[in-house]
Amino acid sequence: MMLARVVPILAAAVLALAAPALAIPRPGDAAPPFSLTSSDGKTISNVALHNRPVYLNFFATWCGPCRLETPSIVALSKKYAARGLRVIGVDVGESVGKAQGFAHDFNVPYALAVDPDNSTRASYGGGLYFPLHVFIDGKGIVRMYHPGEMSASEIEAAIARILK
Repeated sequence: MMLARVVPILAAAVLALAAPALAIPRPGDAAPPFSLTSSDGKTISNVALHNRPVYLNFFATWCGPCRLETPSIVALSKKYAARGLRVIGVDVGESVGKAQGFAHDFNVPYALAVDPDNSTRASYGGGLYFPLHVFIDGKGIVRMYHPGEMSASEIEAAIARILK
């Protein structure tokens, strides 16, 4: 009985201590800075993407919902590329080889980057969520933050908001 009372208290304490590190960007906030290495060895940063709408999709190759969403993200990235949309898939906690295999399996046309130590996802308040979607307008402002799976129509609606 005593353990049943202590565990929730300890869990709340751990979450309270972690909360500052997992600050979730809210719509209207400036996007946290990031600099990642793409699966082809190039650097991708929000500084280099200034004035471009950006859709960050944090995923893992083993994540079922992430794999289910990918064909829709691929199609939408192609549909909106001419309007300036930059889609960046961020493979969290995995190797460049895993990201390259994923890109090959799904014919991913957009940049895939690796976040091997989870630091970028943590700066975006990633917590335990996979997938995690962040939509940033051309001024570097977060317009939508969505943890968990999204339908193709939900992703497209969020893209429309950052292309305005």
